[in-house]
Amino acid sequence: MAYFWFKAFHIVGVVVWFAGLFYLVRLFIYDVEAEAEPEPARSILKTQYHLMEKRLYSIITTPGMLVTVAMAIGLLVIEPELIHQGWLHAKLAFVVLLLGYHHYCKRLMKQLEAGTCRWSSKQLRALNEAPTVMLVVIVMLAVFKSSLPTDLTAWAVFAMIVLMAVTIQLYARKRRLDQEKMALDSTAE
Repeated sequence: MAYFWFKAFHIVGVVVWFAGLFYLVRLFIYDVEAEAEPEPARSILKTQYHLMEKRLYSIITTPGMLVTVAMAIGLLVIEPELIHQGWLHAKLAFVVLLLGYHHYCKRLMKQLEAGTCRWSSKQLRALNEAPTVMLVVIVMLAVFKSSLPTDLTAWAVFAMIVLMAVTIQLYARKRRLDQEKMALDSTAE
């Protein structure tokens, strides 16, 4: 019975952690884009984004990560034979990458607050796709374990994920171009 409790809270932790990671980098994008605003809007927006970023990281994202890791350890204590399975090694490798991403976000947050971040909003949008890819791979490994499908269906799902990422990037580009056009139109009037 304890296995199901650990598993349930592991899933809850994963959902909270990823929700925080997805929104955190979105806030970074808004933070960077606030640089283009005139004063006093720039200072107001940046102050608010820094506050939101800190709270999100400290109150939601990091606790989600800690619950995820703690529950995973609980699962491995109850089912120690899992540690010998290859699919889990691959999953743990992606989790290590995700932990690195999580801590890199903290570094970016500090750079944004100090005004030393060199990332553009476009680069941050691309960075925001990384946890999506890791989430898909981690979930696929957890669900399919050693029998990860490599047939046509798997490639179709992979193609849909790539299509979604491309669509998001194209939409962001369209929004940026529309904003630039509106800015030009307003200065021409």
